[in-house]
Amino acid sequence: MTSTDQRPAGTDEWADPSVRPQDDLFRHVNGRWLATTEIPDDRAVDGAFVRLRDESEAQCRVIVERAAAGGAPRGSVTQKIGDLYASFMDTDRVEALGASPVADDLAAVDAVEDLPALVRLLGTFERSGTGGPFAYWVDTDNARSDRYVVYVTQSGLGLPDESYYREESSAELREAYVRHVQRVLELGGRPDPAGAAQRVLALETELASHHWDRVRNRDANATYNLVDRDGFDALLPGVDTAAWLAAARLPEEAFAEVVVRQPGYLQGLAEVLASTPVATWRDWLGWRVLHHAAPLLSSAFVEENFAFYGTTLTGAPQLRERWKRGVGLVESNLGEALGELYVAEHFPPAAKARMEELVANLVEAYRVDIEALDWMTRETKDRALEKLGKFTPKIGHPDVFRDYSALSVERDDLVGNVRRAFAFEVDRELAKLGSPVDRGEWFMTPQTVNAYYNPGMNEIVFPAAILRPPFFSLDADDAANYGGIGAVIGHEIGHGFDDQGSKYDGDGNLRDWWTDADREEFGKRTAALIAQYDALEPPETPGQHVNGALTVGENIGDLGGLTIAHKAYTIALGGQEAPVLDGMTGPQRLFAGWARVWCGKVRPAEVARRLAIDPHSPPEFRCNQVVSNLDEFHEAFGVQPGDGLWRDPAERVRIW
Repeated sequence: MTSTDQRPAGTDEWADPSVRPQDDLFRHVNGRWLATTEIPDDRAVDGAFVRLRDESEAQCRVIVERAAAGGAPRGSVTQKIGDLYASFMDTDRVEALGASPVADDLAAVDAVEDLPALVRLLGTFERSGTGGPFAYWVDTDNARSDRYVVYVTQSGLGLPDESYYREESSAELREAYVRHVQRVLELGGRPDPAGAAQRVLALETELASHHWDRVRNRDANATYNLVDRDGFDALLPGVDTAAWLAAARLPEEAFAEVVVRQPGYLQGLAEVLASTPVATWRDWLGWRVLHHAAPLLSSAFVEENFAFYGTTLTGAPQLRERWKRGVGLVESNLGEALGELYVAEHFPPAAKARMEELVANLVEAYRVDIEALDWMTRETKDRALEKLGKFTPKIGHPDVFRDYSALSVERDDLVGNVRRAFAFEVDRELAKLGSPVDRGEWFMTPQTVNAYYNPGMNEIVFPAAILRPPFFSLDADDAANYGGIGAVIGHEIGHGFDDQGSKYDGDGNLRDWWTDADREEFGKRTAALIAQYDALEPPETPGQHVNGALTVGENIGDLGGLTIAHKAYTIALGGQEAPVLDGMTGPQRLFAGWARVWCGKVRPAEVARRLAIDPHSPPEFRCNQVVSNLDEFHEAFGVQPGDGLWRDPAERVRIW
């Protein structure tokens, strides 16, 4: 069955009728698929999300290859899309060039003799995308959402997370990483590659020791540290920040005020800069240059890069076909231009109208639910309702697409194209500073299979590509739509009221709008949810558990999203009884739709990686753990004590 089949879950070849929904909804709905599906060799994950991404990717391929055939006017987005893709697909030229596209960068690295020169080169590399030991971006000010500000954050690691440098369980991965760095340095003709690889690991281990962990990095208050230029310089004693800004071609006024997410990291970085020999920094920078460019260089670099970051870290045994990587390159660098063409062909206006109706019902369901909460005072309820009333939904695509006229793309200059695209994005971001906030901007492309909540703008955003089965269909039963995209809508609204999103008011500002008693009660319920997820152990990784504190925001979103989707479905019925279809009641079909969207398999290595860095729980738990907390699920399927998904009412967590 394809992902566009509309037969109810539980009656098709994905389902396993031998598994009772009361015991395991995830396997009842998806069991046969799980038992018979092999994850394709070129990926670490398969499932409903991935199948939709495959469809979107195939549709984008047609658009991109049509553009690459040529004939579009010079300077048009079609020309730029086509020539960028063609530059990547010209494998003869890519192989002939080898590592030569980064030769000038490596020569610049070799010319660094002291700390001031190192700081200047780090600034220069900010415009090429190579990056350095810290990073920055521009966004709305979390305390004043009517203006833009620069955010500075920790960076500089080649492994996925600081924990990989300190935990004994990652010792073998660290050894594999050193071998990988050595091999890349050998391919790039760097001096003493074996010794340099060891020094790179040692330097990154020092940087990692100052990194904040993933849980602390989620804290919206702890990571909001607004400092002026003197305050920024004080965090980096001995570093000529003016020289770094000049080399990065960043205006001085851009750093007049900045939000430093991890002040302790910058202080630690200053110590590492002062104590580490410049020769070691040259080793590290040479690695960074080659690592960043590796996917764009000759096949030896591409294959070595995939061997570690694909196979070793995620378990995927096979490199994706070049056309897929080419489409991904266009997505990364001209995503909204491609999105404009995608929407014209693949997003019917009727879908937006139907989604607006669904969103309205979900918002109303939240309003009803907040009014009925028995643990929240009237004062906090009124503020929550005020925030809910200010939510902005965005559906399908931006009203105005991004202007790429300032970006030059050449058919014979792959690495140059990517660097110019990166510099174009830097300039676009910097141009925001001092300008009115653009509340029409999107942070996902229309062809992305995902959705998001942006607390700084208090908006929920649903790109066109997710508005397809099994999430949404104009022809689907209402129950299936509410169990799919309805729960996604509810999830994104729920982020406005999760442990971090609830710290922002309706205008997108960090402001405490809770009474002390309500925040305390919210914390108790959140702690209970954290404890539930801490106990979960994915079958693919025995002995490794979900990090409840890392995933709590997404878990609150899932829990509230499905709860409110059920309520919104009831509202949509308008007092009528839901029809029984194929022996399933409306609520049963809604919960089956929820289980269907989380259908997925993940390779063990990727499960382990995600447990360390991903704020989302594994798919099985996103399905089953949530429904085990819902009275509505217990009622829909008659779940009783002794059933696999039975949870005593006193232990069920309900926040929204």
